[in-house]
Amino acid sequence: MSDHTMASRNESIAVGTGESVRTIAAIVLEPAAQGAPFLVWLGGYRSDMSGTKAIELERFARETGCGCLRFDYSGHGQSGGEFRDGTISRWLEESLAVLALTGKAPLVLVGSSMGGWIALRLMQALKAAGRARDVMGLVLIAPAPDFTSELIEPALSDAERASLIERGFFEEPTPYGPDPNIFTAALIEDGRNNRVLSGVIDTGCPVHILQGMKDPDVPYAHALRLVSHLPADNVVLTLISDGDHRLSRPEDIARMRAALEGITRA
Repeated sequence: MSDHTMASRNESIAVGTGESVRTIAAIVLEPAAQGAPFLVWLGGYRSDMSGTKAIELERFARETGCGCLRFDYSGHGQSGGEFRDGTISRWLEESLAVLALTGKAPLVLVGSSMGGWIALRLMQALKAAGRARDVMGLVLIAPAPDFTSELIEPALSDAERASLIERGFFEEPTPYGPDPNIFTAALIEDGRNNRVLSGVIDTGCPVHILQGMKDPDVPYAHALRLVSHLPADNVVLTLISDGDHRLSRPEDIARMRAALEGITRA
């Protein structure tokens, strides 16, 4: 599909009420034909819609005639709001709101890291609203469902626990940028209310998980546990022996594209 036949546009929508209103920035690529699926990018913690995988997702959409929706959560990238106000519930609310930009097209949710958690919660929310059939598949890249309670809380040091109580947050260095990661008490508390690894996660659609076995942030055992909560059929787990957390190398992008092809052409 030629790029010349598909135009993207910038959008911004207001989410929330009163003092919680924030403006969410999005980029929408309309599908080439009616009925073609819309690929929805759900980014990770402190990432934005200009990252390598998000850009490659839109490239795939242009080549195949799919639509593509990329957006930034509040406190991320081009969107408004304070990062420290962010919680899973808040970012889920924003994710639900931006889906209005896709019309009635079938959806493929593509979640990276924390975005994998958001994708699963989004699926649950759509199912509760009677809209589960809107989603034709999920592609989850190094998914981190329940990372606050499963990965962060068990590893907290005494100093970090004290900081959460005294300051309402703690910081930790990250190899992905010059500024430290900030984790708030509100994020951790809200995470407990959004757990998905507590029972069967019935997506009702195919799920393809890509997971690096050398991921220092989300151990591949976490992906194996996620699989155990998904119905046995329609789930594919690809373990990448030398893969890291980002999975942004050319060979990783090729795997993402293959997963997308498997779902969009089914």
